Amino acid sequence: MPPQQEQRVERRLAAIFAADVAGYSRLISQDETVTLRALAAAREVMDRLTRDHGGRIANTAGDSVLAEFPSAVDAVQCAVAVQDKLADAGAGEPEDRRLRFRIGVHVGDVVVRGGDLLGDGVNVAARLEGLAEPGGIAISGAAHGYVRKALPLDYTDFGEQVVKGFDEPVRAYAVRAATLAARASAPIPLPLPEKPSIAVLPFTNMSGDPEQDYFCDGLVEDIISSLSRFSSLFVTARTSSFTYKGRSVDVKQIGRELGVRYLLEGSIRKAGNRVRITGQLVDAVSGNHLWADHFDSDLADSIFALQDEITSNVVGVIHPAIQRAEIDAAARKRPTSLSAYDLYLRALPCLHRMTSDGLAEALELLYRALALDAGYSAAAALAAVIRGYRIAAGFAHHTVGRSLLAC
Repeated sequence: MPPQQEQRVERRLAAIFAADVAGYSRLISQDETVTLRALAAAREVMDRLTRDHGGRIANTAGDSVLAEFPSAVDAVQCAVAVQDKLADAGAGEPEDRRLRFRIGVHVGDVVVRGGDLLGDGVNVAARLEGLAEPGGIAISGAAHGYVRKALPLDYTDFGEQVVKGFDEPVRAYAVRAATLAARASAPIPLPLPEKPSIAVLPFTNMSGDPEQDYFCDGLVEDIISSLSRFSSLFVTARTSSFTYKGRSVDVKQIGRELGVRYLLEGSIRKAGNRVRITGQLVDAVSGNHLWADHFDSDLADSIFALQDEITSNVVGVIHPAIQRAEIDAAARKRPTSLSAYDLYLRALPCLHRMTSDGLAEALELLYRALALDAGYSAAAALAAVIRGYRIAAGFAHHTVGRSLLAC
């Protein structure tokens, strides 16, 4: 018999589409029959949409699908259509039983052997798929270069990502169509704490030197630690605020997701032996800027001493700025809508007048706050201080309990 002919190996440039199910093992363990039925239905959707966009399914194994397309535009359009259709199909399913695919798209050189796709291009697409959120799409910088002007989608830059099996990092972008963005299950907004709440976002390194990221991150950690020492403030932990590093997200969205009223953001620029830190305080509810300033220092001294100096300067102005903003916000509210904390804040400017009427009004506001929250120690302590002031100043004979005037 003639020797068996070797399979022809072909190389070509292609747009690779890689997908798998998020949490597939968990879904199978919960209900194998239902999960396999849902997977089969999802595969039918993928097969049809792949053909409609000029692609072909190359490999399937378990819950994974690998396809190739003649162009990046076709591949990304197909990915968006797949996620859109699957989101519709799973809308009625319980959240923990919903089948969600993650999809990665890359443009690169592939090896075609017997219809299967092999090579680094395939591996990059698979790594990108792992970066996508459940129900989401991640594309490479190469794919982004082809589609960013051709497809009017929402692209979020993930930056350079170190992926397994590759020496060089891969640029990655999240992709979302308007329909997917509207349908995506947004995080439930967290309620604002009773006391002023703030998150310190990672500062932007403007030095052009990635090695200076450590200085930026260290400074932010110091600011978070210093602000956390104020018992009157609720400060979001570093692990939460640093999830926004390198991401461009609306301040109002960050405030809702973290459950904070204020955000501190800033940048650091080093030039020679000088460093400039710029910071700004933002009201995450309204989006308004409340305070902005910059600090210049010399790097000749210890880096730790410099961080301490900048931290103390920033914290020294942020805390009073937050208190002023809280007082202003409380003053703009109707008395009938005030909480115990708002009443406490309204009492402060009355106290600062240091007049008989001012002290009396402050005391009555504090009594109202304590009526709402008998365990409000700050209001009780301030009320005790005011009673002492009134006795010392000879105002104790003035009656507290009359109708309040606007402060």
